[in-house]
Amino acid sequence: MAEDTVKKLQKWVMVIDSTKCVQCHACTLACQNQNSLEPKEFFNRLEERESGTFPAYRRKIIPVQCQHCDEPPCVTVCPVGASYKRKDGVVMVNFETCIGCKYCILACPYSVRVVNEAEGYVHKCTFCIEFVEQGQKPACQTTCPMGVRTFGDLNDPNDPVHAILAAKRTVRLLAEMKTLPSIYYVMG
Repeated sequence: MAEDTVKKLQKWVMVIDSTKCVQCHACTLACQNQNSLEPKEFFNRLEERESGTFPAYRRKIIPVQCQHCDEPPCVTVCPVGASYKRKDGVVMVNFETCIGCKYCILACPYSVRVVNEAEGYVHKCTFCIEFVEQGQKPACQTTCPMGVRTFGDLNDPNDPVHAILAAKRTVRLLAEMKTLPSIYYVMG
């Protein structure tokens, strides 16, 4: 009997609990190592945000990377189609097609794209899709000693991201830009 069932399409997302981040940079270093980035190149960075005044002063560390938007402006502006969105929601760059025009860098409101100076193309976080396709998690999640990141399939109701999104109040960065990021933040 032929298999008639259609596999449900995956929608990869990440929940980042910024209340747990201790600014150790394990995620940043793992990403640099995984992607063979130069020391000055970052696909994810830690932003420090301050609010209030003493004694009600607050400091937060916000990990920022490609948001893998549902409405990615980087894809829209790419004149050669090198920036594209996969069916599972992951935004990618085809290095062989990229002409290095940098329109995508200008269009990205999160400032998360990097020019590979030696090769002349633009690259960025891929959610470590090569690991994910083998059933593993992105390097930034597996190296974090504090459990800041949870990566999973939004279309799978049994995935741990569902429990977190149901239990915690989350926000998406620059929601007013209407890019619909695939990264949700627990801000505390």
